[in-house]
Amino acid sequence: MTTVSVRTVNTAAPAAAVALGVFAAVRGAGVLVLAAGAWWAGKSPVKVLGGSWDSVWYLHIAAHGYGRTQMWADTGSVQSDYAFFPLYPLLVRLAGGTASAGLAVAWAAAALAAVGVHRVGARLLGPRGGVLLVALWAVLPHSVVLTLGYTEALLAALAAWTLYALLCGRWLWAAGLSVLAGLTRPTGIAVAAAVSVMALHELALRRSRAPEVWAAGLLAPMGWAAYVLAVGARGRDPLGGYFTVQRRWGSRFDFGVGALRSAEKVVSGGHVPLATTVTVAVLAAAVLLAVLLALDRMPLAVLAYTGVLMLITFGGAGFFESKPRFLVPAFPLLLPVAAVMARARPRTAVMVTAVLAGLSCGYGVYLLLVAKVPL
Repeated sequence: MTTVSVRTVNTAAPAAAVALGVFAAVRGAGVLVLAAGAWWAGKSPVKVLGGSWDSVWYLHIAAHGYGRTQMWADTGSVQSDYAFFPLYPLLVRLAGGTASAGLAVAWAAAALAAVGVHRVGARLLGPRGGVLLVALWAVLPHSVVLTLGYTEALLAALAAWTLYALLCGRWLWAAGLSVLAGLTRPTGIAVAAAVSVMALHELALRRSRAPEVWAAGLLAPMGWAAYVLAVGARGRDPLGGYFTVQRRWGSRFDFGVGALRSAEKVVSGGHVPLATTVTVAVLAAAVLLAVLLALDRMPLAVLAYTGVLMLITFGGAGFFESKPRFLVPAFPLLLPVAAVMARARPRTAVMVTAVLAGLSCGYGVYLLLVAKVPL
């Protein structure tokens, strides 16, 4: 158990408040711009924010439970709501089961995530670096998803606080949070991987015999495994049933072949939607940032979480334009950029953040109100 001085607490709290304020200002502006665009288009802002694309599935699960299946004759796909993990719809149900309740849960999770991201950044880069890390995360092209009725904010919150617990040596906290992350999204297994890899490192290299390390390493993947096995058992295929559900949605692991084909269309100058071009740019930037993150010798837990999340995102086929959304919880990728900005003049950091915030707000409107591709 680590000890924290009173002075450290007093200095960390204001910095966390500043980080949360920056996040709220950027994403709040995004909500206002999107609401104005929805009104101008004759649509309900609450419906756009809380009932777009996958949000419809989550709301149906919250209101009626699992069991919905949708078949598409033109593509032959069979979409089952068992593809969606249960924690977020459960929280929405407890909050009232409406689109507004879904937004309340997502916004609360986003606020917790912002504070958690700051704590991780402050521990690795210092208080100013932590604030800038949150600011950069808030202005990502697809950060609009953090204010929608989606699960990325919840996963990011659980991931950030799990990593912080690991950095502080709080193994059981990390294990409990990773179990919840595993019940949030398929990519929640990346959080469990960080805990299990760190536990293995402690046991094998540092010869630790602490029972909490053993417990954390074994418990971490249990949330993800429990849901996958439960869906499989329902289809009388415990090990493969969940992945069959995903394949029927068009999602499978092809080691990135499909992603490379989509990227090739953009590079070759083919006519593709703006969202596809931005997706290629985001994925290319993610690869570069991952290299920089590794060269900076960040803690093993940070590298394991980010690496597994990127592996799942890049290696999965189907819904190419959704890949940047899948990477939104991969906030550690922004650590190298935050470190550079922390050494720059404050005025420069503010200007860069403001420009990126404007672009992010505008692109969010495009994704929700103009683009025809799934978010």
